[in-house]
Amino acid sequence: MPESSSIDTQQNAHLNTDKVKSKFAQRFRGYFPVVIDVETAGFNSQTDALLELAASVLHLDEVTGDFSIDETIQFNIEPFEGANLEPKALEFTGIDPTNPLRGAIDEDEALKVLFKMVRKKMKAAGCQRAIIVAHNAAFDLGFLNAATERCNIKRSPFHSFVSFDTTTLAGLALGQTVLAKACIAAKIDFNNSEAHSALYDTEKTAELFCHIVNRWRALGGWPLVDEETES
Repeated sequence: MPESSSIDTQQNAHLNTDKVKSKFAQRFRGYFPVVIDVETAGFNSQTDALLELAASVLHLDEVTGDFSIDETIQFNIEPFEGANLEPKALEFTGIDPTNPLRGAIDEDEALKVLFKMVRKKMKAAGCQRAIIVAHNAAFDLGFLNAATERCNIKRSPFHSFVSFDTTTLAGLALGQTVLAKACIAAKIDFNNSEAHSALYDTEKTAELFCHIVNRWRALGGWPLVDEETES
């Protein structure tokens, strides 16, 4: 082989190596799933206060192929100026926005800390874009997007409308759509007295998501097998 051809082959091999995606990035088409839960003072993301936000990032074991919780962060958040506080919503969550012991911070501060962590973990995993995982994900994503817009944050690491909804996944995999019942079906401990806090619900949703994804892999659903190669 001519020397120039040999050099070209080595360079192409190097370029191909650079383009090889991490196992994490391969699993979700370059998306980095981040499990989120919010507690709010109502159902309207444009008018009602965001009071709590928690997020769990995930770890992929390169040996076993299983996902697990890597790190979780949680924020108590001050209602934004002019925010609506629905009494029934506060009664349901048990949150008192006026309690000074909450240690609440502004939305802007919470989002900047969250986004910084997500970008760092996403880059380490070799992924290009974060995607929200939540139970009834449209609700949580709506509040996250609304807070991002209120804070005039131009670049969010999260996809603005794509999400993974554990309600749908649990309905398919476990025959349950309520978070508590889905966790019980998956043999994940669930304490109803601790539910409806962003931290608790986020970690239980993360455990549920990991259970479903890991179980799907164990049953042979991932990695996908090329039928032509198999035959």
